[in-house]
Amino acid sequence: MCGITGFIQWNRDLTQESELLVRMTDSLSNRGPDASGTWISNPCAFGHRRLSVMDPENGAQPMHALQGDTSYTVVYNGELYNAPELKKELLQRGHHFRTQCDTEVLLASYIEWGPACVDRFNGIFAFAIWDGGREQVFIARDRLGVKPLFYSHAKDALVFGSEPKALLIHPDVEAAVGPEGLAEVFIVGPARTPGHGVYSSLNELKPAHALIYNRNGIKTYAYWKLESQNHEHNLEETAAEVRRLLQDTLERQLASDVPVCSLLSGGLDSSALSALAVDYYNRTGQGQVSTYSVDYVDNAKHFQAHSFQPGADGPWIQRMVDELKTDHHWIEIENGELVHALTQAMLVRDLPGMADVDSSLYLFCKEIKKGATVAISGEAADEVFGGYPWFHREEMLNSGTFPWSVAPDMRAGLLSPDIREWIRPLDYLADRYSDAVAEVPLLDGETGKAAQMRVMSYLNITRFMPTLLDRKDRMSMGAGLEVRVPYCDHRLIQYVFNVPWDMKMTGGREKGILRKALEGVLPDDVLYRKKSPYPKTHNPQYLASVKQQVLDILDDATSPILPLIDKAQIRKLASSPDASSNLPWFGQLMSGPQLFAYLTQINSWLRTYKVAIR
Repeated sequence: MCGITGFIQWNRDLTQESELLVRMTDSLSNRGPDASGTWISNPCAFGHRRLSVMDPENGAQPMHALQGDTSYTVVYNGELYNAPELKKELLQRGHHFRTQCDTEVLLASYIEWGPACVDRFNGIFAFAIWDGGREQVFIARDRLGVKPLFYSHAKDALVFGSEPKALLIHPDVEAAVGPEGLAEVFIVGPARTPGHGVYSSLNELKPAHALIYNRNGIKTYAYWKLESQNHEHNLEETAAEVRRLLQDTLERQLASDVPVCSLLSGGLDSSALSALAVDYYNRTGQGQVSTYSVDYVDNAKHFQAHSFQPGADGPWIQRMVDELKTDHHWIEIENGELVHALTQAMLVRDLPGMADVDSSLYLFCKEIKKGATVAISGEAADEVFGGYPWFHREEMLNSGTFPWSVAPDMRAGLLSPDIREWIRPLDYLADRYSDAVAEVPLLDGETGKAAQMRVMSYLNITRFMPTLLDRKDRMSMGAGLEVRVPYCDHRLIQYVFNVPWDMKMTGGREKGILRKALEGVLPDDVLYRKKSPYPKTHNPQYLASVKQQVLDILDDATSPILPLIDKAQIRKLASSPDASSNLPWFGQLMSGPQLFAYLTQINSWLRTYKVAIR
């Protein structure tokens, strides 16, 4: 994986802007620690930071190609998992290749098929191609948004980059937020509305979207979307197809010229990927699979089971390590490290995020990077197969808002009266929820429970899943680690989206169809283990540390968050027994301690980025 950035400006000599381009490119050095490249040819400037995974010797970017008299240049972040098939077809069509990397396949695909090339891609990607013949830039992002891409269209320039930090270096892009941006942070966050960049001058290129920019202006469009279709397969056929698709995408994603490992939590999703990876390595003679798990020092001592986190993972991880004979690495994080890394996690994300859920992943990825460059992870299975509590609890199904964010009144109450009046957070949230529901592609005549679960599946895939993918990309790439997510294969997601809910719940269990598909792959006790989310710290010292940080912020008259919040309400919350509540206000993991950590991240973000409010 890599970091990409650049700008296109029609009425300026960009050869004088090489220093600016280098600074923008170098801001993404964590995403690409192995190499750097820049290219300027009026009116286009591209920058690239490289993490070498395939063909390290020959895959330098920006990469150029000449077809007749037309020149093409690409910067690309991602992996094409069907590159071998594409390359074979392109060879038959007369193309020649000088490397073994998928960057050259992607560029040749654009030369052959133009913007329609994205319809043929199976992978995770964000890329920009300068087309000298058409005098335009073509930018596209993968169907599920695994790889990030932001852009700003200001004055006569288009500026883009993998992360906001690169764009914010450009003089035409300002670190400012208005009422929508504040509503995104305080009532939607740490999620983001698709397409919203939070900063007033930034947009996110939505998943499954492409952008064309030329002298006539800018055009964005969707090239793919989830479709509702009648499901024709019976139970046995459906389970077989789920297993086939999962095995196919995993084996494609194990391709690499550098070490690959698997993240193992002992739960269904990661255990399945690890088991399938071990089977593939055994069949292909590639040796022992390395696995990694994360926990916190003394966490077992403080763990208390509750409905959102029913059991500790440690014994189940050991169960799978013994079963699979992997080379396992136990990573433990100290409480002090976790608190200290909250700021670094915010800097990596360029926004306040999932508090210690972010910082722990960042620290975890830093440790993995010492032994591997690529990791396989189980993100998206719960969204796709219906694993989260809100798929199954009536009060969450019928909440009338995003079911992973069911405390909007509490969150709005943390804002100062003036800010509440200005940004109208509850109205903003209601509008974003209505927009999302209106997008759902219901089948003709689909009503009742079927329609309700179709809506729930769509919301999870298009609104909640991007939050976790954004987190995984930013924290892992912040450590220079590439993480691949097999459950995000668009073929698998499109297929399972149309599996009827009662079939998804085969056996009366959440993710029942996935469990059935994996019979014989996993031991029965692991296969039917109750879901447990990503581990978080239960150490009371963590709560004490982040609560004190918030109180220190309230006592510091220079804290930039103060004009935005109700200080008395937050002090009251800090002194309340509810401060240690296990009841999540976002997702399954963000409860009392994470609320204080989130507020400290907001304050740090406002100060560090010198965010203007207007």
